[in-house]
Amino acid sequence: MAARRAVFDRYRAGLGGLPGLSFMPEPGWSQANRWLSVALFHRPAGAPDREAVRRALEAAGIESRPVWKPLHLQPVFRTAPHAGGAVAAGLFAAGLCLPSGGGLAPAQQDRVMALIRRDAGAEGGG
Repeated sequence: MAARRAVFDRYRAGLGGLPGLSFMPEPGWSQANRWLSVALFHRPAGAPDREAVRRALEAAGIESRPVWKPLHLQPVFRTAPHAGGAVAAGLFAAGLCLPSGGGLAPAQQDRVMALIRRDAGAEGGG
């Protein structure tokens, strides 16, 4: 858990200053295990397109994926009753799960961050 939290903290430190990019918050009453490092790409606030970032990472041989698709948006549940759903749909639209394994080397993480910075039009290495 400490290794995954360190990966998340490094992403937050390395990318947190990019316009429109934020990370899943941690409530003050608990400590997340950071099983996933999820970045949120808020387009209206100047973030690069989440899907364009995912495709750029994929082209570089780096696996990432959108946050899970909410059940109420899955075809099999399309007509099922549900309450709310706007928050989950927003997270699905903006969220990208970045590589976050406990064995992720700093150089590997630097490569991920450099590609995201490139898509954001920002300078810098990791």
